[in-house]
Amino acid sequence: MQDFIFYLKLGWEHIISLDALDHQLFVLVLVAAYTYYDWRKILVLVTAFTIGHSITLALSVLDVFRISGDWVEFLIPLTILITAADNILMRNKPQNLMQLNYYLALLFGLIHGMGFANTARLTIATEENIFFPLLGFNVGLEIGQVAVVLLILLIEFLLIKFFRLKKLHWMVIASSVTLLISLKLCLERLPFF
Repeated sequence: MQDFIFYLKLGWEHIISLDALDHQLFVLVLVAAYTYYDWRKILVLVTAFTIGHSITLALSVLDVFRISGDWVEFLIPLTILITAADNILMRNKPQNLMQLNYYLALLFGLIHGMGFANTARLTIATEENIFFPLLGFNVGLEIGQVAVVLLILLIEFLLIKFFRLKKLHWMVIASSVTLLISLKLCLERLPFF
């Protein structure tokens, strides 16, 4: 049970720490299209991200594949940039955007999982049974993501309720700022320079 708790904390820290800005930004742009009334949809959305993340971690720990860390560090902000751009470009088609976000969360979760793959390979692969360490890590990740989502929804609620910001404006502002940050990260992490 101690191992499970250790990996649960590791998963929590993976999304909550200050070093996890890329994951937090990705969750922000995924959730920006929703309101607190959509909490069930949001839960499915972040779970899709965790599933993608989990698949990559399991395959990595089992050493099924390896991808250069330089490419992973570039691809992660690229996924954020694409998701933010989709929010802006599809802002007038919220149902289509929400549907697309489920696929992006799952697909891009695979890429984000690679960001922790080397560490996971070193720590989890030493375990006799990888099921419980992976489960603990992913439960911690999911709890962390829910905490990030709750914070985002609280900020959104305050901006809409008390500052009278329109929902569409919130989504476009959050996505535009995130797009600029992720573009900067992409340029800084170009793997071929």
